[in-house]
Amino acid sequence: MTDTANIFKEKSTSKAGDVEHRRKINFNIGKYNAAVPKGKEQFLDLHLARERAKNTKWRAIETLDQQLEEFELTFTKRGGKVIWAENSQQAIDEILNICKEKNCKTLVKSKSMVTEEIHLNDALQKNGIESIETDLGEYIQQLDGEAPYHIVTPAMHKSKEDVAKLFHEKLGTAIDLTPTEMTLVARNILREKYVQAEIGVTGANFIISDIGAVAVTENEGNARLSCAFPKTHIVIVGIEKMIPSVTDLGLFWPLLSTFGTGQKITVYNSIITGPKQDNETDGPEEMYVILLDNGRTNILQNPKQRESLYCIRCGACLNACPVYKNIGGHAYGATYSGPIGSVITPHLQGMDEFKHLSYASSLCGNCTEVCAVKINLHELLLENRHESVEEGLTTFSEKMAWKLWKVSSLKRGMMNMGNGAIKNKVVNSLFKGWKQHRSDLNFRKNI
Repeated sequence: MTDTANIFKEKSTSKAGDVEHRRKINFNIGKYNAAVPKGKEQFLDLHLARERAKNTKWRAIETLDQQLEEFELTFTKRGGKVIWAENSQQAIDEILNICKEKNCKTLVKSKSMVTEEIHLNDALQKNGIESIETDLGEYIQQLDGEAPYHIVTPAMHKSKEDVAKLFHEKLGTAIDLTPTEMTLVARNILREKYVQAEIGVTGANFIISDIGAVAVTENEGNARLSCAFPKTHIVIVGIEKMIPSVTDLGLFWPLLSTFGTGQKITVYNSIITGPKQDNETDGPEEMYVILLDNGRTNILQNPKQRESLYCIRCGACLNACPVYKNIGGHAYGATYSGPIGSVITPHLQGMDEFKHLSYASSLCGNCTEVCAVKINLHELLLENRHESVEEGLTTFSEKMAWKLWKVSSLKRGMMNMGNGAIKNKVVNSLFKGWKQHRSDLNFRKNI
C-alpha cells in the first residue's frame, strides 16, 4: 500500500468516526437536498435536458482540438492572449512571469479549483506575492490554512460557530458574530484588496469556442470584481471546460446552478471576451487565458474514461455519495474529491498513487443517478479498478486471494465447505478489519 493510500485510510477512518463532523455535513447536505428538487422544477423534461447537455459535451470533447483552436483565434482577435500549459509548473511559471512583468505585489483571486490543482497560492507566496481568496468560503479556508473541502462549497464542514471562532483568532473580531456580521467583516477587508491588486485571477466555468470567450458563474460578485478592477486579468482553465457555442449557456448555466446549489440560476453570470476595448470604460487593460492540460489529455486518449471530461463541476455527485458524506473532502488527499475525483485523480496524478480512491466506493450508482450530464461514474470507477489490475498494480496476496477464490468457485465440494462456521472462521482470521467498526450483533447478521 502506498503512502498516499495509507494517509487516506487513516484520515477516512478518523473522519468516519467523528460524529460532530458527520452532523455538520449532513446538516449542510440536507439543505442542499431540500433546495435541488425545487430548482429542477424549471425543466419541463429534466431527462432530456441532461441528455442534450451530455451530447453537447460529447461533441466538444470529440472535437476538442478544433474547438480550442477556434477559441484561440477568435479570442486573440479582440486583443486577448492565450497561453498553452502542458502541466502545472508551466502554468505557474507563466503566471510568475506576468506578475514579474507587472511588478505585482498583491493579487486577488476568485474561486477556482484549477488554481487549487496547480497550488498557485503556495507558488505566489514563495515568490513574495500576496494572493487573496475573494470567495467567502475560500477566504475562510485560506484563513484556516486548509484546502477547499468541496468543489462548490469550500467550507461546508464548518459551522457558523467554527467560522466565528476562526475570525476571532485571525482577525480579532468578537467571538459571537452572526453570519451577516462576519460577511461584512470579510467584505470590508476584501474591498480594499480589489483596489490594491495589480492582477486578478479567475477560473472559468466554460470556454466558449464560437465567440472566443470564457463564462463565469458565481453568487457573490467577487469574480467580476477580480477581473474588472485590476489592470491585468488572468484566467486559468482546464481544456475540458469547452462548449461549442454561446447558445449552449442557455442549457448549461441553469443545469450547473440547479445541480450545484438548487438555484434556478446563479446571481452573477458573466461572459468575458477579452480586455477592455477602445469604446469601453470598464475592464482590464490586458487579459490572458491559460489553457491547462495537466493530465487531461491522458483521459482524452482513453476511449472509456474520456466521458469523465464532460464534468461541469456542479458537485452533485459529492453530495449524493455515501462515502463522501462519511469521510469528507479532505480525506481524499486530492484537489477533486468524491466520485468524480476518484475517477479522474488516478489519471491526473498517477494510477499507482491514487488507485485506492476507485475502491473507496459502495458502487451504489447514486453518483451516476444525480450527475447533471449523465456521466456513468460508477462504471468509470469499475473501469479504473480494471485498469489498475491490467497495469499490474496489485499485491501478491491479492492475486493469490483471487486465484484461491477462482479455484474454490469452480468446485462444488469446496463451495459447500465454505458454509457456516468454517466460512466465519476464515473470514474473521483473514480479514482483520471486517468487523472492526461493527457491533457483534450486526456482524453475525451480515456474515
